[in-house]
Amino acid sequence: MATIVDDKNSAALSIILGSLAVAVSDVVVDSMVVERARGESQSISGSLQSLCWGSSAFGGVVSAYFSGSLVDTYGVRFVFGVTAFLPLMTSAVAVLVNEERLPLGESSISLLVSGSELIESSRQRIMQLWNSVKEPSIFLPTLFIFLWQATPQSDSAMFFFITNKLGFTPEFLGRVTLVTSIASLLGIGLYNSFLKAVPLRKIFLVTTILGSALGMTQVLLATGLNRKFGISDEWFSIGDSLIITVLGQASFMPVLVLAAKLCPPGVEATLFATLMSISNAGGVAGGLVGAGLTQLLGVTKDNFGNLALLIVVCNLSSLLPLPLLSLLPDESPDAENAQTKID
Repeated sequence: MATIVDDKNSAALSIILGSLAVAVSDVVVDSMVVERARGESQSISGSLQSLCWGSSAFGGVVSAYFSGSLVDTYGVRFVFGVTAFLPLMTSAVAVLVNEERLPLGESSISLLVSGSELIESSRQRIMQLWNSVKEPSIFLPTLFIFLWQATPQSDSAMFFFITNKLGFTPEFLGRVTLVTSIASLLGIGLYNSFLKAVPLRKIFLVTTILGSALGMTQVLLATGLNRKFGISDEWFSIGDSLIITVLGQASFMPVLVLAAKLCPPGVEATLFATLMSISNAGGVAGGLVGAGLTQLLGVTKDNFGNLALLIVVCNLSSLLPLPLLSLLPDESPDAENAQTKID
């Protein structure tokens, strides 16, 4: 995309290949984190996830700050070239990773196998994954994560409202993206400093209730009440995004810790990727339900009469999974590890 791509089909193919490469490397990195976290306390596992996602958030801050100015100064193809060079640097760092070579055995997959052997090996892997997922200790928390993510969202309607109704420019939206990237970093720091040793049920309970309450502040923006308090739409939007993102990131970190703790040996990468895919599927389901509610309430890109009602319904519905908190582990893994040592 930095050199020869000059039509939409080539651009689409390049984006697909780039996304595929990122997905593969992401699964590998996740499996390494899960291996390091196995047998560790919730606090240590939370620190590992905080380090990984904090690094990602810091990269998002740098990207949000420099990407717009680089495009304006040097052009789009230069930025594509920079974003192609950075993953090459990551590949160079990969040689520094210390790992033990597994002996060739029944569980290993050789590169020189026949079609039937490959099919049989894939079948065994799928069965191993299924046997892991159907275990109640994995299935029930995964079900909660899916339902927790599947509550309806009003993000799409709010985007049209702030662009079509309030007239926020792409430049200002870029500033909001920078603020939310910083907020993600703050949310990770909040979790790592104060919440990583707190039992999962308590974290989900408190953050869900707070998130629902703080999400209601968008009603002020949708109805224009913020201006009556002397707060401009721009500053209110920035402050609202900052607070909600901090809380949202702090509440999402336990999902990563829980998913990492659920993965048994041998299927770390595949199972963690499966759990994250289920979580993402819940988010997609929530978006579809939110789109249905948006249509039902008659909210369009030009008609925002019921937007406030949509926001209220979506935020109240986020409380619906709370009665299912019993599906999560009963206590902090730190306490379980301490009890194991005593026994």
